[in-house]
Amino acid sequence: MRSIHIGMLGLGNVGQGVLRILDENGPAICDRIGARPVIKQILVRDLDKQRELDVDPALLTTDPAAVLEDHEIRVVVELIGGIDPARSFVRRALEAGKHVVTANKALLAEQGEALFRLARRQGLDINFEGSVAGGIPVLRALREGLASDRIDQIVGIVNGTSNYILDAMARGGMPYAEALTAAQDAGFAEADPTLDVEGGDAAHKLALLALVGVGVRVDPALIHTEGITRVRPFDIRCAAELGYVIKSLAIADFRGERPILRVHPTFVPRDHVLAGVHGAYNAVEVSSRALGQSMYYGRGAGMMPTGVAVVSDIIEVCRDIVGFSEGGPPPGAFREIRDVEPGPLDPLECENYLCVHVPNVPGVLGEVASSLGRHGVSIKRMNQDTPSRGEAIDMVIVTERTSDAKVRAALTELDAFEFTLEPTHRFRILEPEAE
Repeated sequence: MRSIHIGMLGLGNVGQGVLRILDENGPAICDRIGARPVIKQILVRDLDKQRELDVDPALLTTDPAAVLEDHEIRVVVELIGGIDPARSFVRRALEAGKHVVTANKALLAEQGEALFRLARRQGLDINFEGSVAGGIPVLRALREGLASDRIDQIVGIVNGTSNYILDAMARGGMPYAEALTAAQDAGFAEADPTLDVEGGDAAHKLALLALVGVGVRVDPALIHTEGITRVRPFDIRCAAELGYVIKSLAIADFRGERPILRVHPTFVPRDHVLAGVHGAYNAVEVSSRALGQSMYYGRGAGMMPTGVAVVSDIIEVCRDIVGFSEGGPPPGAFREIRDVEPGPLDPLECENYLCVHVPNVPGVLGEVASSLGRHGVSIKRMNQDTPSRGEAIDMVIVTERTSDAKVRAALTELDAFEFTLEPTHRFRILEPEAE
């Protein structure tokens, strides 16, 4: 049987998962391809590092050229992460005529345009299923399964770290700092979790979902992004009392002239399908014209889930090589990719949870209500604790469906009042699922 030689850049958890899957499922993979994928060389930083998997030392190298300049290697699998040196390695691989498989969402979201253009010019593939939602084949579903449909909206939990933390706060009663430590101890959060908890990772993934789903390229830096660090146990309890759970959602709406993309903590109705996504799991709900709602759910990270997605990409590239179908459509499966700037959130309408922090003194409630009214924000319900006179109040307000611009203007005024003790906590509320 014909062999197709593969070079790997990086041998962390995902890389070891790839090797394990290729070994354990080798015969079935060969049958699917009609050829045998063979790992020839693996770039690592440290040849002597102890790894969970027993790897033949002859496969390991610290010299990038051993992978990138080997003429027998047809496919390069990039698993080192980050922007540099991954960008230069991927470029060198493409310039050398090698297909690329990667799980690097930051690289593709920020630098993908130049890399995809180079790949098309070279007649090569860049496959990146593992870059979004781990082992869930959501990119393949968008690119192939929904290719005949028109996608209106994508709503997803795409960052397992944030979901694990919020779930621990909701179901375990933990404060944020304790939940973060639990996520780190469980291996679901990095020592520096900023990219995950502040929403940057989800913004990168949302940009890739938009690219593959509707063929638009969005700079992730322009996506409205809010993290979960301000979510308090008080907000979690209020959400539960009101019939919601708090989830960090990545949302893309393609129904207007310009797509509206956003990442932020959201009050999700308790009976919504996304409310039941626990721990480090991911889920993506797609709304399309003909099919309606479809849901993609599974483990969003880790050695084996992401390894499954990477090996699936390897199989697809090897099939192209065997079938002489190299030089097909670009990775987004659109002949033309449009560069767009996301639309403003101003016209977006939803109900909102507001927690206004004020002292318990006469006239404050009226001032808050008047401020909201001046900006066209109607109150649906309101609740407040009853401390002693002069003590601080957490005044909880649920608004009627209101435009984002009006709510933001009202909060700007509210937070500027002399009596406001700290910035108002605000969470948008997701609409219930259609019957």
